[in-house]
Amino acid sequence: MSDRFVKPGNQEHGWNDPPQFSYGLQKDTGGPKRNILNKRVHAPQLTGSGSEMQSTPVASVTPPRGIIPPPMDSVTPPSMCPRISSDGTAEAVELETEPCIEDVQEPLYWALNACRHAVKKQICDDVERRLKLFEDMWKSGKLSPLVKHRMHGLSQDLKRKNWDAADEIHRGLMVDHVSEVSQWMVGVKRLIAEARSLNPEQINNCTDPGS
Repeated sequence: MSDRFVKPGNQEHGWNDPPQFSYGLQKDTGGPKRNILNKRVHAPQLTGSGSEMQSTPVASVTPPRGIIPPPMDSVTPPSMCPRISSDGTAEAVELETEPCIEDVQEPLYWALNACRHAVKKQICDDVERRLKLFEDMWKSGKLSPLVKHRMHGLSQDLKRKNWDAADEIHRGLMVDHVSEVSQWMVGVKRLIAEARSLNPEQINNCTDPGS
């Protein structure tokens, strides 16, 4: 066997001894090497803008079995207004149920008649003129249903001598519906103030509204 197959430094062996190969050479020729974590992965290329990418559809929420969802009605339910029934409990009233103008005006004129005994005639006449303007706008359809219902509540507070509650409604109307009430609400405000200032005898001597 030729000496070029023998590892250097192994010259003592005879011609028939097996050659000693280099261990490093065996490792290098043992097979293909694997490159681990050294291969670059390219990011996926987008063929369109982000808005064109189709998102994963979201499963629609299915109501539990046996429960029927309410119908989607585009009609807005009518507005409701609280009303005190004869037994003292509150019940809902549709604003389409318009209060009677006579029921509203009667407590207002009762308070005005009570004021005539202690308040100047000029002031009482101005209040009466504005109450007539209020009635005319009501009958001519220039007042919204909400204003009518709130004025009905104000007059009922006057009837029960709840001056603070009546004044609170007056302020709310001036803030929320000034374009409708500005011409005559100043007379109602003055009426509430003058009726509040009367002593109990002057109020009691005047015939209660509805009696």
